[in-house]
Amino acid sequence: MTATSDFPSGPVLVIGSGLIGTSVGMALREHEVDVMLVDADPDNVELAVSRGAGRAFLDDTLPSLVVVAVPPVVAGDVVADALVRWPEAIVTDVTSVKSLLQRSVESAPGAERYVGGHPMAGSERSGPMAASAQLFEGRPWAVTPTGTTQPAALDAVVDLALHVGAVPIIMDAATHDRAVALVSHVPQVMSTLTAARLTEAEGNHLALAGPGLRDTTRIAGSDSALWLDILGTNAPDVRAVLQLVRADLDRVIDALGHDDTVLGDVLEAGRRGTALIPGKHGEQPDRLDVVHVQVADQPGELSRLMGDTGAAGVNIEDLRLDHDLGRPVGLAEIAVARGVGDTLVEALTARGWSAYR
Repeated sequence: MTATSDFPSGPVLVIGSGLIGTSVGMALREHEVDVMLVDADPDNVELAVSRGAGRAFLDDTLPSLVVVAVPPVVAGDVVADALVRWPEAIVTDVTSVKSLLQRSVESAPGAERYVGGHPMAGSERSGPMAASAQLFEGRPWAVTPTGTTQPAALDAVVDLALHVGAVPIIMDAATHDRAVALVSHVPQVMSTLTAARLTEAEGNHLALAGPGLRDTTRIAGSDSALWLDILGTNAPDVRAVLQLVRADLDRVIDALGHDDTVLGDVLEAGRRGTALIPGKHGEQPDRLDVVHVQVADQPGELSRLMGDTGAAGVNIEDLRLDHDLGRPVGLAEIAVARGVGDTLVEALTARGWSAYR
């Protein structure tokens, strides 16, 4: 699937200059798309403009596409208002829950010009200063048309996703909400619950924390107000998954110390689930080689590692860098195509790195 060269036919208006809205603007500006920005907080617009996300909206400008990037609790009203205010414009949104919004919009005038959208990209950080033009590259972008959506509107939103580097996936709103409950919303709850336990850590217990804890709790630092909104609007689907998790947790509690068969089943189910998570190109993780490299904690070392990897003719599929308390080095985990790992280890070792698989 490729983007059409004539997208869009006129200016794109992004309503909301937070992380996602500003990132959309920055990504579109790289294609020289005329982007206008508006936000309830003028300071956010000023910051987004300074990041190169577009220009401040002028009331007499008519957009051809409106991207609503506001919290879910107000998105329905903003979408409905945009459909009325700009009767020729296609309107989409980027909220993470689709069914409730779709139901609130489907009876609005111009609803046939609305197409739901949700980029599966983000950060535990928020605001325009956290935005990036590369935020959506290779990431799924759910596109959720309604039963009355015009084909031209659907094509425009698919084009939007392609222009910012995302991979559009068309699905209905109910399917989307069940999916994100499983792959996004419940993981957020589980990360938050784990991190919350740390507030009662005794003495120097946290001194033993390693990369596993950081991986598990990273997203717990996300905006609480936003997640209250998300969990509230997708409550039925999140509740359904959490009830299954609770049943699994009860099995683990009952089995601890006397039933290794049950515990083994749970652990193996987790391993199988992990193996199903696709990589950046849709490949399974077990189809990648992972190379571990010790990186000195000093300026320029990570850049040198990237340069030496490129000089070896190896493309990096994924990268993670861990630091442990009290260690003067970090450990980089470089994921590369299957069969390339040994070649990279040999090349990096020849350049003086401590590398292994």
